[in-house]
Amino acid sequence: MNWFFLLLAFMIGMANTLQSGVNAQLRVALGNPIMAAITSFSLGLFVLLVAFAFFNQNPIPTLATFRDISIWKYAGGFLGAFYVVTVIFIVRDIGPANLICLVIAGQMLAAMIVDHYGFQGFAVHPISFARICGAVLLIAGVYLILKN
Repeated sequence: MNWFFLLLAFMIGMANTLQSGVNAQLRVALGNPIMAAITSFSLGLFVLLVAFAFFNQNPIPTLATFRDISIWKYAGGFLGAFYVVTVIFIVRDIGPANLICLVIAGQMLAAMIVDHYGFQGFAVHPISFARICGAVLLIAGVYLILKN
C-alpha cells in the first residue's frame, strides 16, 4: 500500500472533524445554519476555482457532455450539502466525537455493501468473517465512545 495515500486518508478524517467545528462556529457567528453552509460551500468553490486555474491539465467538458451525464451522477453535490448542513445542525448538540463515530459507523456499513456488490464500478471485495469482525469491533468502539 502507498503510505502517502494512507496518511492523506488519515488527514482527511482529521480535517473532517475540524470542519464540523468550524462550520458550527460559523453558524453561531452568522446566526443561520443554512447561510453558514452556503458560506462554507462558496469559499470551497473559490478554492476549487483557483486550484482549477493553476493546476488543471484536462480539457474542459462541453455543455453537451454535462447534459449527457445521468442525473444520479450529480448526487455528490446533494450528498455533500446534506452532510455539511446536517453536521452544522447537530454537532453542537451531540459533540464532534459522537458525530464522527456515528458517521464512521454509517460509512462502514455503506462501504461494506458497496464493496460486496461492487456498486458504482468499484472492485468487488466480498463480505468475509474477518470484515464482519472488524465492523463489529468498530461498532463496539462507537458504542463505548457514545456511552460517555
